[in-house]
Amino acid sequence: MSDATAASSPPERLPPRRTSAPGFTANLVRRVGTALVALPAILAVLLAGPPWLGVVLVVLALSLGLAEFFALLRGRGIRPMRLVGVLLAAILFLDVVTPGWLPAPFVPLGALLLLGYALSRGRDLESVGAAALTLLGALYLGALGGTIAALRLLQPVEEGGFRLVLLLGIQVFSDTAAFFVGNAFGRRRLLPSVSPGKSVEGAFGGLLGGVAGAFAVRQLGLPGLPVWHTAGLGLAVAALGIVGDLDESLLKRWAGVKDSGTLFPGHGGMLDRLDSLLFGAPILYYYFHYVR
Repeated sequence: MSDATAASSPPERLPPRRTSAPGFTANLVRRVGTALVALPAILAVLLAGPPWLGVVLVVLALSLGLAEFFALLRGRGIRPMRLVGVLLAAILFLDVVTPGWLPAPFVPLGALLLLGYALSRGRDLESVGAAALTLLGALYLGALGGTIAALRLLQPVEEGGFRLVLLLGIQVFSDTAAFFVGNAFGRRRLLPSVSPGKSVEGAFGGLLGGVAGAFAVRQLGLPGLPVWHTAGLGLAVAALGIVGDLDESLLKRWAGVKDSGTLFPGHGGMLDRLDSLLFGAPILYYYFHYVR
């Protein structure tokens, strides 16, 4: 195909969708049922429980997510360095949640630990890839996950529960809007090589949904959040959430699986639920740590 022909080709389009199809309805019922069970319990822990309980909830979710990440690697025939990976993730998590807890920077020690362990498996030359992907998992779930927990502990601590609800609210509204808008109006593929079912229209719906979610949570528990800051946070967190979702889709396509697990009917595994939160949380963390 010539350059001129390629330039004039229309964007790849999704086939028309039927929201009345049995598969759509069944998936929607599973999604709603799971949300009705999980969300009230999570909100109760975040808003009524002590700060440490919210952190424990985040740690449990990240632990399951890391286990699913390692399972994706094993699905590709790669043996992750699980013990080292868990240790690295834990230390990176603590370094984000409690800055300065180590007397010296941890990164050089972590590099020595990881590369030294890779050398101990040197008979298996795949240990190079295993070391790199183990580090990726530690950064993904440990460092990014630490920003989720830190939102509960930043000053003022009494707002910590609503800071986490803000993260959840933006992503839930964004996911819901993207789901319905994409199914109703989605025609142009967003990134077909990574996630064939996602559309540009659904992504725009997700951005607007994120802004709506930010304002809903502001109204409920963060009234001091400036209006323009609220809109900006909703937009930025939703946008990064879409990127996080696509990144995890890339991992799953690489591993040859549809979902990271089956923990949540209609929603997949824990990593499927964390992907957007892990990418959106740093925006709120930096905002509440340095701006407000």
